[in-house]
Amino acid sequence: MDTLTRMRAFIDVVEAEGFSAAGRKVGRSKALLSKYVRELEDELGVLLLNRTTRQFSLTEAGHTYYKRASELIQEIDGLQESVRDSSGDVRGRIKLSAARTFADAEIGQSLIDFAKAHPDIVLEIHLDDRFVDLVEEGFDLAIRITRLESSSLIARRLAPFSVRITASPELLARYGTPEKPQDLAGLPCIVDTNGRWLSNWQFQRDNGDIYSVSVDGPIEVNSPMAARAAALSGLGFCILPDFIAEPDLKAGRLVSVLDPFLPTNGGIYAVYPHRRYLPAKVRVLVDFLVQWFRRR
Repeated sequence: MDTLTRMRAFIDVVEAEGFSAAGRKVGRSKALLSKYVRELEDELGVLLLNRTTRQFSLTEAGHTYYKRASELIQEIDGLQESVRDSSGDVRGRIKLSAARTFADAEIGQSLIDFAKAHPDIVLEIHLDDRFVDLVEEGFDLAIRITRLESSSLIARRLAPFSVRITASPELLARYGTPEKPQDLAGLPCIVDTNGRWLSNWQFQRDNGDIYSVSVDGPIEVNSPMAARAAALSGLGFCILPDFIAEPDLKAGRLVSVLDPFLPTNGGIYAVYPHRRYLPAKVRVLVDFLVQWFRRR
């Protein structure tokens, strides 16, 4: 039995958090996977997993080995896929992370359209509003809506992104239109607790410096869609992603305020680990998303 097979078995067990779950996932018996992992440990001369009847955990050596082994397997798979790509054979599974906001909005249709266009590629989509660790958690790709900061990851911009501060016409009739960000401190505001800055809303000075205004109000909720509904009901001023707010702004159900004070350097990015061989399936997905957003 070769080392790569044992290495893959170990990675499968770690990612499934157990031998039985891994066996069901990859179609092998628990006993066979246990044999492979035990042979790998014998080969290395170290214990990788702590095993009891009730607990499963990685040893310190196991953590180190898992991280490096995952990177090596991804490199090998990427090399194989780059060769297959030259023959036009693009298939496999892509493990992708995206924010719920992305999937719930109209732009989430981009992933559905890709799946329809590429039936030989399985999209394993994990919706999570946190920034996952792509390498540590084994993701091929992430869709991130943010102002891009320095990173060891590779990022490709799909579309510009900004936020809008919105209010219903009824709310503006009641409280008036704020003329400067500091006015919001005395007005009812809806706080999206999924937002990166929570109740400290970010604004930009003429020289580019960022500053914040602390706000509060009648409702805090960890969903931009629920925050939108609250804004439509006239509960308060609300920060919304532009792609969620736009239909309501066009229809006049919401009004945008304080636009000149808002940062404008955000974007929607496809982000993936720096690899020598980018898997063909990932490159196909990124290229598809770039074209999808460009058409819209």
